[in-house]
Amino acid sequence: MGLTSDKVLMLATVLAAVLFLGTVWLWPRLARRNWRAVSGRFGLLLATQVAALATVGLATNQAFGFYASWSDLFGQETDQGVVVDHMAESGGSPVQVLSASPVIGASSALPQMAGQVQKVDIIGRTTHLATPAFVYLPPEYFQPQNHARRFPVTVVLTGYPGTAQALVDKLDYPSTIQQLAKKGKVQPMILVMLRPTVAPPRDTECVDVPGGPRTETFFAKDLRDSVMAHYRVDKTPASWGIAGDSTGGYCALKIAMHHPRSYAAAAGLSPYYRAPIDPTTGDLFHGDRKLQHSADLFWALKHLAAPETSLLVTSSRVGEHNFKDTLKFIKSVQGTSVTRISSIILPSGGHNFNTWKREIPPMLQWMSGRLVAH
Repeated sequence: MGLTSDKVLMLATVLAAVLFLGTVWLWPRLARRNWRAVSGRFGLLLATQVAALATVGLATNQAFGFYASWSDLFGQETDQGVVVDHMAESGGSPVQVLSASPVIGASSALPQMAGQVQKVDIIGRTTHLATPAFVYLPPEYFQPQNHARRFPVTVVLTGYPGTAQALVDKLDYPSTIQQLAKKGKVQPMILVMLRPTVAPPRDTECVDVPGGPRTETFFAKDLRDSVMAHYRVDKTPASWGIAGDSTGGYCALKIAMHHPRSYAAAAGLSPYYRAPIDPTTGDLFHGDRKLQHSADLFWALKHLAAPETSLLVTSSRVGEHNFKDTLKFIKSVQGTSVTRISSIILPSGGHNFNTWKREIPPMLQWMSGRLVAH
């Protein structure tokens, strides 16, 4: 049974409950002061606490998608990703569709009525990076009258070490945008949902690491080229946006600022503004000061030409550690003459899915208003 299996969570819950009741039932019998009784009390307390913590940990992981498997949890996935060339297998297409399913909660299974979520592999032709993703296609994409229509695209990134699946069934991006479109609050858009980490388990912070992997180039160029080669989308930056939460939010802002000819708009939900260096990232810059400076968005705003793009940032007055930095970032962008800045500031909210689900609908409406369909 996998780490994210409902059966594992249920088994842990039942075990914790049984151990708790067993502790209550057996405690009077273990009230003596001999070593056997003391050992019994110690063992019961330890087992109950471990079972309770395991249950909470499993439930939290299911809710937030931190780890995808047992080997991922215990750090056994240490090998770098292996690039598989699917070009020959998929007829030269840089996007290989693995499966397709209706949008969760949709009243119809017909794609022309309810849209579709495709599980895909995306291959980068210049970076030679490959990554799994989910692509949401709106109902209009499948309707005959729109056979020549090109749709705007929003790339959606998770945090680290989140999973792309969580964007679909935890943060509910496909069902949210579909409901907003039905109400006329957003235009029909394609969503490309994936992790910012295209070389797991390493957290590359969307940096072109000297010697590889070239993560920033993958998102700025290869991802766009691959999607354009497979779906009916336009190549102009006015049709492309990028968004994400936490690490994904930082990546979205940085990529749009560095590559305004690739993305016309970017939204960071609870982002930070400088690439960290820690055991998950390793040495990202290899002594390249210019590369390190450019990964600092405050430095970029001060020393580089202001990008012609629209940015949205979010935070909470209470519960978010990025609140002061977010206000500082807004003020820094306001000091430019070209870059446009918007924000969502909640009264309170933590760095979690519940907060982001409150921000996703207005973010998608904001994004829709800045992308152009053709």
